[in-house]
Amino acid sequence: MKKILICLLLSAGHAMAQRDYPIQPVAFTQVKVNDNFWAPKIKVNADVTIPYTLEQCRKTGRVDNFLRAAGKLPGDKLTEFTFDDTDIYKVIEGASYGLQVQSNPELEKYLDTLISYIAAAQEPDGYLYTFRTVKAANPHDWIGSKRWEKEEDLSHELYNAGHLYEAAVAHFQATGKKTMLNIALKNANLLVREFGFGKVERFPGHQIVETGLTKLYRVTGNKEYLDLAKFFLDVRGPGKKDSKEYNQAHKKVIDQHEAVGHAVRATYMYTGMADVAALTGNQDYLHAIDDIWHDVVEKKMYITGGIGATGAGEAFGKAYQLPNMSAYAETCASIANVYWNSRMFLLHGDAKYIDVLERTLYNGLLSGVSLSGDRFFYPNPLASMGQHQRSAWFSCACCISNMTRFLPSMPGYIYAQNKNDLYINLFVGNTASIQLPVTKVNISQQTNYPWEGKNEITVNPAKTAAFALHIRIPGWALNEPVPGDLYHAQHAATKKVTLLLNGKPYAYKTAKGYAVISRSWKKGDKVTLDLPMETEKVMANEQVKDDQFRFALERGPLMYCLEGPDNLDSSVQNIVVDQHAEVNAIFKPALLNGVTILEMKGASTKRQLNSEELIRTTQTVTAIPYYAWANRGATDMTVWIPYEASAAKPKPAPTIASKAKVTASLRNQRMYKALNDQYEPADAKDNNAPYLHWWPKKNSLEWVQYDFDSPQTISFSSVYWYDDGPWGGCRIPASWKLYYKKGEEWLPVKAISPYSITKDKYDTVQFEPLTTTALKIEIQQPVEYSAGLHEWIVK
Repeated sequence: MKKILICLLLSAGHAMAQRDYPIQPVAFTQVKVNDNFWAPKIKVNADVTIPYTLEQCRKTGRVDNFLRAAGKLPGDKLTEFTFDDTDIYKVIEGASYGLQVQSNPELEKYLDTLISYIAAAQEPDGYLYTFRTVKAANPHDWIGSKRWEKEEDLSHELYNAGHLYEAAVAHFQATGKKTMLNIALKNANLLVREFGFGKVERFPGHQIVETGLTKLYRVTGNKEYLDLAKFFLDVRGPGKKDSKEYNQAHKKVIDQHEAVGHAVRATYMYTGMADVAALTGNQDYLHAIDDIWHDVVEKKMYITGGIGATGAGEAFGKAYQLPNMSAYAETCASIANVYWNSRMFLLHGDAKYIDVLERTLYNGLLSGVSLSGDRFFYPNPLASMGQHQRSAWFSCACCISNMTRFLPSMPGYIYAQNKNDLYINLFVGNTASIQLPVTKVNISQQTNYPWEGKNEITVNPAKTAAFALHIRIPGWALNEPVPGDLYHAQHAATKKVTLLLNGKPYAYKTAKGYAVISRSWKKGDKVTLDLPMETEKVMANEQVKDDQFRFALERGPLMYCLEGPDNLDSSVQNIVVDQHAEVNAIFKPALLNGVTILEMKGASTKRQLNSEELIRTTQTVTAIPYYAWANRGATDMTVWIPYEASAAKPKPAPTIASKAKVTASLRNQRMYKALNDQYEPADAKDNNAPYLHWWPKKNSLEWVQYDFDSPQTISFSSVYWYDDGPWGGCRIPASWKLYYKKGEEWLPVKAISPYSITKDKYDTVQFEPLTTTALKIEIQQPVEYSAGLHEWIVK
């Protein structure tokens, strides 16, 4: 009965949807992954990440939001952010995807319970937004005094709706139950009644509702949902208080040709534009997102596929602005980048979009979750001095819940079809059942990808039939790391890709990056694809200043990084490797759940006390896959490896300060290391390295403290303040003062020079020599701003 109900609804939708993507993905429910790379990761997501995230949603009060809105729980205490409801929706979506693949009655029952809470929290006319329905005595600043009032800013009412719709469709398709779908349709019908030209004319402050509405349209065939998705795109534009680059409302969407602003908002919007373009034939949307795609891939994307250069607005930077240590590259943005590039492929049928998708999938996306499945990254930097560490949870948990819903759907990116053209986009061990117009085809891949390049593809049509197999030849296999010239392989020599048909070389034709084999296929036909897996050194366009005199290591679809635990002195920022050095690949089954590491000869440098001469040590340099870093604690890491000494940072000599124990009036101890890491900032706003700050606290007395390992005689202290003005929240302090410990007392030092307070340089105080075991700075923060420090030197 469940399958009949789904088929009836889906066929109704397709009957009314005259248009759609010319190429259609093969649903992940038709693909069973059985390899040694993705299958374990999907299992960890099902066994660990989804239950863990559901439990965290309960512990952190996200479930209680709905119970309070429903009147089932007293009080008006709510969680921190107005979009927290979406974490419940996204984990339901991810769990529903899992249920489509494997039955889990206990999980399905718990989802039923959560959905009943959501239904109870929904208002009679369909409105669903716990932060308003609870009617808290002190409402959240973001919600406004009435519905939709602050939607274009930060209320996230429509963002919540979009994730509700996506989860509802997933749950319906997984279980055949309409419980959550009915909630979504009731809410969507409210939006249809209230929004539109001549009605409420507001754009979504955070895009996603557009994609959710197109999914509802496909399931129901109700064109009002598609029309509303298009309205939410067309109503964006200049002339309103909240029309900004940050939320891509600075121009009409069809007039946008560069990627700007918040990277997740942007890529969700581009995905929605692609969906609406496919369903309506709107060419203006296509022209805009085609141009934007080139802008991103050719000027604004990290070699890991990550997007979003800056934490200021979680945003795209300017062209070629791609800092490594301060890279934002949010996990959600990588997931959105996969969604967008998948749609671009479905529109155009070009392998270059899958090249970007694959790069993001194996690197900047997969790095977002630990191997254990219960620790996470929000930003995914390309360099670290140990200040980055995976977290068990974030108060803003969007990346965690997003990962839970993405991984189970990953098999849906492996294949696609356009009539009797069958595309193999990703190389993953699997078996799949695909219905082509001419016949049903069972297809399997046997491969140890991404560690090895050989792939045995077996084609078993139900009957002998003519169709075309399109097998992607990855750009990396042709020495083209990405489309365009943002990155290039060091060696331009063409690599050899071999393809055999039933054991014999086959002279295939290529079209849009695919090897095309068009023939009559019979049961047992076998295609053997062998991709060259030599390690390649990748160089960045010279306009990327942060990557000058450096290379990155690529092997197959994987990017590599140097990490402290594998290298001398647990340091990597001080390593130099000749750009022509030979690189050896070695598979280590016991390391990081089994990875191929790369080894090469290199050298590292250290500074000495009271000497300008560097200590240079020759060493074996080891690289691991980027996705696997930070699974052994907070460590040194870099993706871009210096090949010239000027690009490396010699390891500083130990000092009184660097050996001291840091404490501060801060709960976040990860920032402590910034004070004595001996990194020389370029200026006060340099966020390429760690810094310590008290944001968002203002106008308060704060402190930092060094405890020395033995009594030290000192007479000199220098501080470099962090100041990210004019746009950030930190400024140089109002005042500061030094104290030393004498017994159990803290006494002020007897300063010989004044306490200067300046920006972009060290402020130094000389004082009468003293012997102590601890030194403290008291810092008075400005009235309207926070304060912060880059470095604190003591001599």
